[in-house]
Amino acid sequence: MTAATATTPALERRRERRVPVHLPMLIRGTDRSGAWFEERTSSENLCRGGAAFATRYAVSLGTRIEISIPSSPSMGEPDAEFSTHGRIVHLAPGKNDTKFIVGVEFTGPRFHRMFVSEATV
Repeated sequence: MTAATATTPALERRRERRVPVHLPMLIRGTDRSGAWFEERTSSENLCRGGAAFATRYAVSLGTRIEISIPSSPSMGEPDAEFSTHGRIVHLAPGKNDTKFIVGVEFTGPRFHRMFVSEATV
């Protein structure tokens, strides 16, 4: 074990750098009580292998969800939507009592669209 791994929790070590960007998302899944939900939200950050987003639904670690991120049309690109499945790997309190920040690892197709961090704009 190195000094870096001793001080960094396993869930905080990421394989890919997350980019802070807010894109619209449609999330579908089941909450802790087993009730089906569908919610429009936006990403907090993204990488090719996962995303973080805010939700008002209480979900559990390991829960599988469906994720859709619409693509805005641009020159030479047809309007398309990125759709995949994911597994919830991180939960944190949101900015108020009714929201949660959820980290998802994509278990289906990975995100390959190029985007610029909002921090650099």
